[in-house]
Amino acid sequence: MILTDSLLDFFIETRKQSETICKPLEIEDYVVQPIVDVSPPKWHLGHTTWFFEEFILKPHAEGYKIFHEDFSFVFNSYYETVGERVVRANRGNLSRPSVEKVYEYRNYVTENIKKLFSDGQSKELNDLLEIGIHHEKQHQELLLTDIKYILGNNPLLPKYSDTFEDHPSETHEQEWISMDEGIYEIGHDSEGFYYDNELGRHKVYLQPYQISNKLVTNKEFLKFLDDGGYQRFDLWHAEGWDWVNQNKIACPLYWHLIDDEWHHYTAKGLQRIPMEAPVTHISYYEAFAYAQWKGLRLPTEFEWEAAQQFFPWGKRWEWTESAYLPYPGYQKADGALGEYNGKFMVNQKVLRGGSVATPEKHTRHSYRNFFHPHLRWQFTGLRLVK
Repeated sequence: MILTDSLLDFFIETRKQSETICKPLEIEDYVVQPIVDVSPPKWHLGHTTWFFEEFILKPHAEGYKIFHEDFSFVFNSYYETVGERVVRANRGNLSRPSVEKVYEYRNYVTENIKKLFSDGQSKELNDLLEIGIHHEKQHQELLLTDIKYILGNNPLLPKYSDTFEDHPSETHEQEWISMDEGIYEIGHDSEGFYYDNELGRHKVYLQPYQISNKLVTNKEFLKFLDDGGYQRFDLWHAEGWDWVNQNKIACPLYWHLIDDEWHHYTAKGLQRIPMEAPVTHISYYEAFAYAQWKGLRLPTEFEWEAAQQFFPWGKRWEWTESAYLPYPGYQKADGALGEYNGKFMVNQKVLRGGSVATPEKHTRHSYRNFFHPHLRWQFTGLRLVK
């Protein structure tokens, strides 16, 4: 199979976009790691590069010389079959390699990939390249959310960008979309890219339900907060109530009450909260408690996918009531790539849709994101069902 120019162009475009995301940063911003879930921007740039070197260049490029013998140890993330790696919580201690050296690494690997694929390659290598591209796109979203956490926890609350709009309003009127009971097909069903956790396509039976065509907004969520939602144990799972109290949670992440007026940290710095924008940076626990307060519930991932064609989506990753589990017949790939999704199918919730930080050409209705229920540094929100 001959590589089409479009795939190589897609690779080059993706590599450039990661670096564009980092352009507003000061050199000191590249190495900060405030919490274990947030990785330094420098590490993301190196890790996505290591992925192409480790899985494509080292085994398939004849005569390829690795850029640096220590970089596999530094930039491996969680691939047990590939070898030793830096403990995740210690990524912020990597003052070396320098940012300049990481950019040299990126250029070196990018040029070697272009050389390897310049005259076309096998379907196997084309598929590996496509996985690597989408892996980097996942990290582009993590770059944006990690940078926001880094700057949003800086006491000066510095601005990241004037062009990134992380809080677009939803101006359409709320309606309840009625879905009939019946059998629906779930899972990947097109020719485009997909991850293995979207296979295999299968049928589910759904009871009749109604789903909102609109995400819950800041204005609506503020009413929950003003009504004492964070102080009412009856609205929360026991685990969620423990999380609220142990961490003194009283509002969504990045919210600040200043002179009796709510503000939040955004890419443009500290701003008043726009009431018509969909609420974000909330945990599954908070989404569930809000739904309880409304006397409603969250959709399952199957209800979401069956109805998604009838409402706009993509501004927020939407918490669902579904545990992250394999679909029928799921098979992990052999080797290191089999570690990509399957080993995380425990104690996590599925999110659907995409967010303002999700790169172009990387969303689809069958995409299954997943996080632990307490996490909220991603652009997470909720949609209600009754």
